[in-house]
Amino acid sequence: MGAPEAPRKAPASAFKTLLTVFSLVALFIFGAFTLGTPSDSHDRRAYKFAHAYFGHRASPYSSSSSSATRAGDKYLIGVGKADITGPVVEIGFAGYANLDQKGTGLRQRLFSRAFIVGDRSNPNDRFVYIVIDAQSGDTAVRYGVLDGVKALGGEYAVYGQQNIALTGTHSHSGPGAWFNYLLPQITSFGFDKQSYQAIVDGVVLSIKRAHDSLQEGYIDVGTSKVSDGAINRSRWAYLHNPEEERAKYDAETDTTLTLIRFRRASDNKNIGSLSWYPVHGTSMLGNNTHASGDNKGVAAWLLEEDMKNDKNAADGFVAGFSQANVGDTSPNVGGAWCDDGSGQQCSLENSTCADGKSQSCHGRGPFFEALDLGVKSCFEIGRRQYTGAKSVLDSLDSSGTAISGSTVKAFHFYNDMRYFNFTLSNGQQAQTCPAALGYSFAAGTSDWPGAFDFTQGDSGKPSASPLWRVVSGLIKAPSAKQKKCQAPKPVLLDVGELETPYPWTPNLIDVQMLRVGQLVIIISPSEATTMSGRRWRDAVAKEATAFVEDPVVVLGGPANSYAHYLATPEEYDVQRYEGASTLYGRHSLDAYINLTVSNMGYLRPDATDQPSQGVFAPDNRGKMLSFITGVVVDGKPPGKSFGAVLHQPPASAAVGAVVNATFQGANPRNNLRQEDTFAAVERRGADGKWSRYKDDNDWFVVYSWSRTNFVLGYSEVVVSWETQQGHAEPGTYRFKYYGDAKPLVGSVKQFEGTSDSFTLS
Repeated sequence: MGAPEAPRKAPASAFKTLLTVFSLVALFIFGAFTLGTPSDSHDRRAYKFAHAYFGHRASPYSSSSSSATRAGDKYLIGVGKADITGPVVEIGFAGYANLDQKGTGLRQRLFSRAFIVGDRSNPNDRFVYIVIDAQSGDTAVRYGVLDGVKALGGEYAVYGQQNIALTGTHSHSGPGAWFNYLLPQITSFGFDKQSYQAIVDGVVLSIKRAHDSLQEGYIDVGTSKVSDGAINRSRWAYLHNPEEERAKYDAETDTTLTLIRFRRASDNKNIGSLSWYPVHGTSMLGNNTHASGDNKGVAAWLLEEDMKNDKNAADGFVAGFSQANVGDTSPNVGGAWCDDGSGQQCSLENSTCADGKSQSCHGRGPFFEALDLGVKSCFEIGRRQYTGAKSVLDSLDSSGTAISGSTVKAFHFYNDMRYFNFTLSNGQQAQTCPAALGYSFAAGTSDWPGAFDFTQGDSGKPSASPLWRVVSGLIKAPSAKQKKCQAPKPVLLDVGELETPYPWTPNLIDVQMLRVGQLVIIISPSEATTMSGRRWRDAVAKEATAFVEDPVVVLGGPANSYAHYLATPEEYDVQRYEGASTLYGRHSLDAYINLTVSNMGYLRPDATDQPSQGVFAPDNRGKMLSFITGVVVDGKPPGKSFGAVLHQPPASAAVGAVVNATFQGANPRNNLRQEDTFAAVERRGADGKWSRYKDDNDWFVVYSWSRTNFVLGYSEVVVSWETQQGHAEPGTYRFKYYGDAKPLVGSVKQFEGTSDSFTLS
């Protein structure tokens, strides 16, 4: 047995138990708050497997024009990777805001990947770009990382507010309960210190490892086309952008994957790569309960495994697959269809079906018919990104562009978006607003629709029940000034003006940019839509030409905090999900562009100062509410020991089968086993000795935990291996399970379980 199947539609039964005001707010966003919401013994044939099992569907090609054969300037470069896997059971996942989506296991470990670039002659001129397998960057997590790096002392003092960028891959399949603000905490029932600390500790360790690996080296950049990795899930809104603007592009999402390679000077070996490509981390469905890095986690795993056998790659090669202008993208490239038996696609305008509702409208991945919670589709979308990145790496020496120019700069500050006044490019005055979410926010998207009678493009009347206006007003009725500022958005949740018991969502956003040579990196706290990202990059590139020739501009995010979406004014007017989730009003994008472009003087080669941080974003770590209970006790039936095998694997199986064993388990929250494993597949060698063949970071080794007796604390663990051609060799194997049991009195005790051997042929 692999991961258990579950219904595709968002359940509603959990609402019956929500009796407090805290839970009342969860009614609004349940099913709708779509945030957006290494072992050497691992199998090294993942690339062959990807081709053998799924075929070669992506069609990447190098589009770089100049050559990287000529080395560019030298920089200090370093890469680091560390485990950030948090509690994978009993904690709500971050992303879909589905109350029923609590973790039950692990498909793939989560990581932080850190990339440091520095000026060789000036140690203060450097930056750290971090990619975490999580929904987004976050204010509380970033504060924790800053504290952790500061505690390292000494030479780590060069890293701080100005130059640490914390970005998320936007996976919707990882533990939540670590956010700084109240709103995203609601569907995880508050804050969980263990979940939070797992990310903070892993990020700090990845920075330390990157710093410890600093050496002189080169950076090259190239691009490839990944045309089948995403579609636009809000075409109706996209089509409201000016026709002449849309005509400049050949696709409704950005299909270019941009990659930089880090190559050490000592032996010209590659130590890492960092790429940007926009696609939502929603390949795994909203009823999947096994933690993973979603499609970008797959891409990183495939490339890092591949590089273990590449003669041009150094040991410990780190592959970062960063998010870009992801806002309106979807990995469900088959389009949005009505799961109501009609065989019809969802409406273009508002993603509804024949009943006028959105609940039956679901996006379909490339292997949606597998009914496997998105597993095969997730692997395939990850494989397409991996293939695009690999094609760039393979062609950089002949067709890449060397990053040149000694300048390494970074800046960061906070800006209060509450009635922030600025001047548009046409000279007109504009203003942003306190954060607010519109009615269509509650409709969700075709990646996972909402649970009630909201639809995308909802004006607040008459399609939405009047009940919601009443409940919205009970929470916080927007002022006349706020309504006017947010127009044409009808305000459902006036979250920017809610401070009890602590702020619900950010009003103070992070403004940050990084630069090395001609590469300029925009750090976005919001999910920019396709056209928003294009406009923002174009504006930055235009300004950058004043001090750099042929700038290469990329956008990374959601980073440092989570400020929801960033739609163009035209998309905002349509008020689909992305527009309704654009927090600061119709001029949000223009404000973001203004705040970055007007401060690009800090990126000039002769810049010696940095901006004031301004009013700091609130640090809510000391105020967090939590309704999450801890582990009380682990029990076991009479006559059973922890780790005992309850169901043995079959004596033999053919490659292609799913092989599993069931063990007497204990709660994995007792020990997260970071930098370690809960489960392993061992192989018997010719000498009769057993050695680890795979662990729980392998995509096809699945760890599942279930409670079998709540009162007595009994639980079971299933370790599954989804064997596949090209991914598993004939041989003799066995399963290992590593657990930690908590007695009612006393300390947690480690234990192991070992299955009988089985033959794979």
